[in-house]
Amino acid sequence: MAAFESLTSRLQNVFSKLKGKGKISEEDVAEAMREVRLALLEADVNFKVVKEFIAKVKEQAIGIEVSKSFTPGMVVIDIVNKQLTELMGGTQSKLAKSNKPPTIIMMAGLQGAGKTTTSGKLAKLLQKSNHKPLLVACDIYRPAAIKQLQVLGEQINAPVFSMGDQTSPVEIARASVQHAKDNGNDYIIIDTAGRLHIDEQLMEELKQIHEQIKPDEVLLVIDAMTGQDAVNVAKSFHEQLELTGVVLSKLDGDTRGGAALSVKAVTGQPIKFAAMGEKIDALEPFHPERMASRILGMGDMLSLIEKAQASIDTEKAAEMEQRIRTAQFTFDDFLEQMEQVRKLGPLDQLMDMLPGMGKMKSNMKDVKVDEKQLGRVEAIVKSMTSDEKQNPDILTPSRRKRIAAGSGTTIVEVNRLIRQFDEMRKVMKQFSGMMGKGPKGKGGKKGLKGMLGKNMKFPF
Repeated sequence: MAAFESLTSRLQNVFSKLKGKGKISEEDVAEAMREVRLALLEADVNFKVVKEFIAKVKEQAIGIEVSKSFTPGMVVIDIVNKQLTELMGGTQSKLAKSNKPPTIIMMAGLQGAGKTTTSGKLAKLLQKSNHKPLLVACDIYRPAAIKQLQVLGEQINAPVFSMGDQTSPVEIARASVQHAKDNGNDYIIIDTAGRLHIDEQLMEELKQIHEQIKPDEVLLVIDAMTGQDAVNVAKSFHEQLELTGVVLSKLDGDTRGGAALSVKAVTGQPIKFAAMGEKIDALEPFHPERMASRILGMGDMLSLIEKAQASIDTEKAAEMEQRIRTAQFTFDDFLEQMEQVRKLGPLDQLMDMLPGMGKMKSNMKDVKVDEKQLGRVEAIVKSMTSDEKQNPDILTPSRRKRIAAGSGTTIVEVNRLIRQFDEMRKVMKQFSGMMGKGPKGKGGKKGLKGMLGKNMKFPF
């Protein structure tokens, strides 16, 4: 994940030194903790938070558990992993639900933090669980804020309650509750106004709205890219408004990510959601244990599996497996597979969820997942006739020349794709056979090693 890339690689370097040791002395632990401390401070984690974190890890690491352990390096990594998880809240904190609908969620934050967009994303997330959210436009000061919320509402087919920019936000919020009751909306998401900095007027208005509607949740939207400032903002809001949770926006940004590690410790309030991209469905429930695993470069297979379950058609997948086994895999199937993978989100983010992938990426700096290249691959396949897609063996040089012209690519690119497709087909058949035959087949480590040992490259 971009927000933690440098932190991940630094921590992995620290741990790789420990892994090779049969015994770990107090000096080894102290040296490792010095490096972890520097890595966290560089990632913009709050100074006090770092101090407490290191003290807790040291306390556990310089103890009986490590000296008796068979692999002491792994024990230290495990301790850091648990403490990181704890630092971010320990377990997932779910959205509150009112005993009597509607459940009222008040969104707060500074201007530019992404409140309005996050409100739309949260509504979309609730719709996935069959809820009927109502978006409420209470930001009457920022030009086009109401329009922005209405556009988002249209995009996801969610109603937006607005009384224009001449009615007071307190009145709009109050009226929205009755509107939700009348129209069967079980969640209300109130998009409040932000300012460029915290001021008394902003806080007073938020307190009045809070008093009037008594929300079940007060979520502070924080721009993860603002680092330490984000933590200070969270502290001020919490002191005056009693937050119930935090939403981190722009966590996919190329930044140091310290806010995610500091905000829970400073406010005492859990991070409930994290926005991992600009798309309307790029909001995920925040799982501290999975985030810790990603930061330590151990991947996040659970989230990847959940994404796959939500996005991939299981019947199609089973059908595809059968086609691979019988070597009937065609360019049409290839396009369909590519589409299924793309549904899961940006490929860079998917790669970060695979264990060890972060290290592989840093060791292979020239390996870039190029989304444009995917587009070119698609154009090449779409320029083929039905016969050519079904039977790639008939692709003669003259046909390849025509495909290159039709797709706006070169013959070299077309040849490369066809060659890679053939390799991929062979490997997939081998992989499928190996998975299916079990112990008696080509399975086991030898078969897998042999398969992966090939110089296989994907066409993107």
